[in-house]
Amino acid sequence: MLSQKAKDIVNATLPVVKPNSVAITSVFYPLMFERYPEVKAYFNEAHQLEGSQRKALANAVIAYAENLDRLEALGDAVSLIVQKHASLNILPEHYPIVGECLLAAIREVLGEPATDEVIAAWGEAYQQLADILIAAEESVYKQHETLPGGWRGEREFVLVRKQVESDVITSFYFEPVDGGELAVFEPGQYTAITLTIADKTVRRNYSLSNSPGEDFYRLSVKREVDGLVSNYLHDDLIVGDIVKLTQPCGDFTLSSSQKPLVLLTGGVGITPTISMLLPALQTGRDVHFIHAAINSRHHAFKSWLEYLASEFTNLKLTTIYSEPLAKDNCDLTGFIDQQKLDQLLPEARDLDLYFLGPKPFMKLVYNAAPDLGIPAEQTHFEFFGPLEDLSEEELVAEV
Repeated sequence: MLSQKAKDIVNATLPVVKPNSVAITSVFYPLMFERYPEVKAYFNEAHQLEGSQRKALANAVIAYAENLDRLEALGDAVSLIVQKHASLNILPEHYPIVGECLLAAIREVLGEPATDEVIAAWGEAYQQLADILIAAEESVYKQHETLPGGWRGEREFVLVRKQVESDVITSFYFEPVDGGELAVFEPGQYTAITLTIADKTVRRNYSLSNSPGEDFYRLSVKREVDGLVSNYLHDDLIVGDIVKLTQPCGDFTLSSSQKPLVLLTGGVGITPTISMLLPALQTGRDVHFIHAAINSRHHAFKSWLEYLASEFTNLKLTTIYSEPLAKDNCDLTGFIDQQKLDQLLPEARDLDLYFLGPKPFMKLVYNAAPDLGIPAEQTHFEFFGPLEDLSEEELVAEV
């Protein structure tokens, strides 16, 4: 347990640390990668370049420091971190590396105010958080390996099929190399794939896009213009190649509620909701599937969605294209906005809303949901990248 002396010092220095938090994390990452280059494989370089990783870590550190006496307030945030860490197979030996470099960054940025006593207090606070995360992650790992078909850490899978879903999204079907049973996952969960590209190990989290209970895992990946991993998967990975996957993780999962379900997606955000769709329909609950894309060439799983609509009377499909082609048949055109959502949602707003898409799309839906009368506890979302404050910055609706 954190000593009272350490708490008092952290609280006293928080007003100095907080405004410098992004500066601290901006020093932290290059310092850690220089001292311990082996950990670079656990981080997405794109998030590093755009600064979102630094901001996300800064927000997490400050949130923790502000709640030392009521850690229960961090429940959802801690769960999110634990699930992402478990997906990436973060281990106890990684935590001293982070602690050493984070404290060194605090000392470098704060300068004279970062006395030995101050650094020791923040180090004690960090160790308390590390112990909490290590214990929670070990619980996840133990649960994984005890499930039928489960495993701890990474497991080898072979690519058995590639399927083009749109001009920018391709699906990759993986089966376990050992031919063993495959752990059932929750609709909406993700896995981490480990690849070696140009003699460099890289890891990325991708949502599972198939339904649970099948004998394969399917990842549906959008080609990013400068995406190291996405371009490798699209261009270089071929049937028969072997990769490593971790057991599925994540809290963005389908509830067992019988309330009307709205699956609202933009672009590649469609992938986890495709995993949710069939299981939800099979329960008999009403499902409203609303998808925004540029046009039909960017609309993944279009045929599958139309097939399900023909098979299930409890499914209502709505397609929105921002730049429809001449031959396109869609329900609405333009960008998602609050007025469109108000028209498309069921009149009774006691519903479960799941939404996922590009950051501007997420910001708009997040801010519109309360005004549309959707209960906060029934509003669910997840980022593909580091969690950021959706209420910040000017909203621009685009997918």
